[in-house]
Amino acid sequence: MSDFTTLSLSDAVRGLRDKKFSSREITQAHLDAMEAARGLNAFLTETPEKALAMADASDAKLAKGEGGALEGAPIGIKDLFCVDGVKTCAGSKILGEFIPPYESTVTSNLWADGAVMLGKLNMDEFAMGSSNENSAFGNVISPWRRGNSDTDMVPGGSSGGSATAVSADLCLAATATDTGGSIRQPAAFTGTVGIKPTYGRCSRWGIVAFASSLDQAGPITKTVEDAALMLQSMSGYDAKDSTSLQRDVPDFVSACTRSLKGMRIGIPKEYRMDGMPEAIETLWEQGINWLREAGCEIVDVSLPHTKYALPAYYIVAPAEASSNLARYDGMRYGTRVEGHDLNSTYERTRAQGFGEEVRRRIMIGTYVLSAGFYDAYYIRAQKVRAKIAEDFTKAWQSCDALLTPTTPSAAFGIGEVSDDPVQMYLNDVFTVTANLAGLPGISVPAALDHQGLPLGLQVIGKALDEETCFAVGGALERAAEFTASDTDGPAHRPYRTD
Repeated sequence: MSDFTTLSLSDAVRGLRDKKFSSREITQAHLDAMEAARGLNAFLTETPEKALAMADASDAKLAKGEGGALEGAPIGIKDLFCVDGVKTCAGSKILGEFIPPYESTVTSNLWADGAVMLGKLNMDEFAMGSSNENSAFGNVISPWRRGNSDTDMVPGGSSGGSATAVSADLCLAATATDTGGSIRQPAAFTGTVGIKPTYGRCSRWGIVAFASSLDQAGPITKTVEDAALMLQSMSGYDAKDSTSLQRDVPDFVSACTRSLKGMRIGIPKEYRMDGMPEAIETLWEQGINWLREAGCEIVDVSLPHTKYALPAYYIVAPAEASSNLARYDGMRYGTRVEGHDLNSTYERTRAQGFGEEVRRRIMIGTYVLSAGFYDAYYIRAQKVRAKIAEDFTKAWQSCDALLTPTTPSAAFGIGEVSDDPVQMYLNDVFTVTANLAGLPGISVPAALDHQGLPLGLQVIGKALDEETCFAVGGALERAAEFTASDTDGPAHRPYRTD
């Protein structure tokens, strides 16, 4: 086998177990691919020595017929996850050269199952963004291109490094996080699979916080089966996280091939937006037909408070961010810019350490939490959030899962939308509801638009019912038979090495 990097995670794990190749071989192949594709700026920190040491340890286990579910498989880690002894900066200058002396629970779970770490992946600063243009270390470039244009495309955000690395075959899979769509939107933009599990399914301990009541870890992968395999390892109860759910982890992989006969799929009428691109509308109708052919009953449902979801999200999330990011003051770790007194030191440190988008959201959050506006904005937004959750509860009386588009458009060029924050925030219009209600949602690549860019379909499930998301997602994947070669021209841009 010559090209290890094009394998799916599941095929790689099976090949390693059957001793068709070694972990060192497949790990080295990915390290070489990473070096050749540095122009995409997907990795912030590469860990080749650590990767090869972990690969050798895996090979020793595999030689004895031992090892975990991911034994020997090289993966990437979003730079929001703390890894013991490896620099973690959350895409921000304010953390400086911070090297955590501890391990996040999610990455601990992955290492326990034998995964191999290739490095830390680029991201929007503190996970605030929908295009990965907000990283303090430069934007990530998608491996996709628009028709015959040489325009650099965004990979989506905030998990843009994860999405690009998986799409460009720089790792078999990657960890990511989703606060308002930051797994599903970049997955849709890059032709990959991304799942945000139920809030509390994966521990948040050791993950740099953005908005604590919304943040949830999940994987970005090449296939639905790969996403199930990754999530199975990432999940589990953690006493160190007070929001962690004390539930057994189901067999997600088996759910991917489950029959859909008799299942009821809801189509929320509020997701049909004015001005929605024809390609999105056409794909949605195609997805409905695919599920109908798979034996599903299609039912219309209403989520009447959907129109308030985005405004509510952009009150709740910045409010929690302003509180969480107050800890970055230059006193204990990270960047410190001296001032003439304590207050000016705080001000200068935070002004220089935080990027423009993070400062914007901190200011919004501080404003809505201030004494004169707390009731008018924050409390009202939380009431709307409760109404949105009630909408889903009512919808589940008539359906088992929902089918929607993942994004309102395909990917856009770098710099084309970044000057308009409101337009950028609209990228999350189909995804934020699942975060506000704490529900699982998966994005599955299903088609290319007329410019050859990927489009995704989203499945939203009941709380703790990721299995149905995987079952429906697997059916969509089989029906779509999505491949990058479906376009008339080359779908992937040549990797830049400059």
